[in-house]
Amino acid sequence: MPERLVIAGGRRLSGLVRTSSAKNAVLPMMAAALLTPDECTLREVPRLRDVEVMGQILTCLGVDVLAEPDPLGRGLTLVIRSPNLSTHVCPEWLMGEMRSSIFLMGALLGRLGQVDVAYPGGCSIGPRPIDLHLYGLRALGARVEERHGRIQAQARRLTGCEVHLELPSVGATENIILAAVLAAGTTTIRNPAKEPEIKDLAHLLNAMGARIRGAGGDPVVIEGVEGLHGAAHTPIPDRIEAGTLLLATAVTRGEVTITNVIPKHHSALLTKLRQAGALVETGPDCVMVRMDGRPAAVDCRTQPYPGFPTDLQPPLMSMCAVADGTSVITENIYERRFNQAEELRKMGANIRIEGRSAIVKGVDRLYGARVRVHDLRAGAALVLAGLAAEGTTLVEDVFHIDRGYDGLERKLSCLGAEVRRTRG
Repeated sequence: MPERLVIAGGRRLSGLVRTSSAKNAVLPMMAAALLTPDECTLREVPRLRDVEVMGQILTCLGVDVLAEPDPLGRGLTLVIRSPNLSTHVCPEWLMGEMRSSIFLMGALLGRLGQVDVAYPGGCSIGPRPIDLHLYGLRALGARVEERHGRIQAQARRLTGCEVHLELPSVGATENIILAAVLAAGTTTIRNPAKEPEIKDLAHLLNAMGARIRGAGGDPVVIEGVEGLHGAAHTPIPDRIEAGTLLLATAVTRGEVTITNVIPKHHSALLTKLRQAGALVETGPDCVMVRMDGRPAAVDCRTQPYPGFPTDLQPPLMSMCAVADGTSVITENIYERRFNQAEELRKMGANIRIEGRSAIVKGVDRLYGARVRVHDLRAGAALVLAGLAAEGTTLVEDVFHIDRGYDGLERKLSCLGAEVRRTRG
């Protein structure tokens, strides 16, 4: 039976909560583990559907994936070994479940010299072409063919080169890094993405014996090495989960301290929260937010890091929906990332879409309704709206939320929310 969340709105969030490790760091790290036959260990891995799917894909490749409860109760410890490895990624339906499966191309091509994968899937938030991924692999010397819904690439050994990305694509930057660490010579990536998860991936790879410098900046330089060895690593905190919880605090006019965060990763969001009237205080690894009264309207444009993250645009819309005044939210990353708008209207939100912009006129209150999740971050937005709404909200198709949030309802409940998961 499909699962849903039942939310009784109107509860003010208060207390302390710890975020999980970053999904967007863990997934490329699981691919990175394929670059060596030795054992790689990832600690404090969140229990997510995307992590489970990536583990299933690795198993299909012949990889040994052992998942055990983290000794501190913080998710899972993953132990990954791949002494024997296939180049054919299947079944296709698993590749179709998530975007991050594309990282397997760079890792398999770098270690084995060939790879055969289906096109990746993921959330329906607009076109997310992989042309920059393929451009980077071709620049490194791979012969890439696209046929019958699959991508095949071969190279006796990749050769370092200079790669200039037209757009700072996170996935392309990571895929090129994964392919280049075992290439002959030096690879320089110009105009790379600068997200913290890229820097964290480089930390793991360097611990495995890679030679990467400049990750998180421009350019990224990778000196190819002959081989890598195993390593253990704890991924960085999930800045999107933390941002979602901070916005949930603002939506409910609460006061919450979030631990296991890196405050500098949240500069763009904290600026918007302050503009909305929140009191924001930061510590070495924590952020406290208090919202007294109704948030003020804020305008926002999504941008690559360190700009405002596109993954927090849907939850921000929920805050703007109950803000005092009119907000304009412009989505510059994905063409169709306003999936939450129609569902929020069912709850009484006043939202008008004009191309890449959403004009959100704040209302005094939202009302509980039955809403459906269409993608991961839109699901988070609907949960936040339910927390602020008068009455009961039923959030259907929560499997989307489970792709990227580890126990979201549990963490909200510990802050005073009334939210439970049911079947039916």
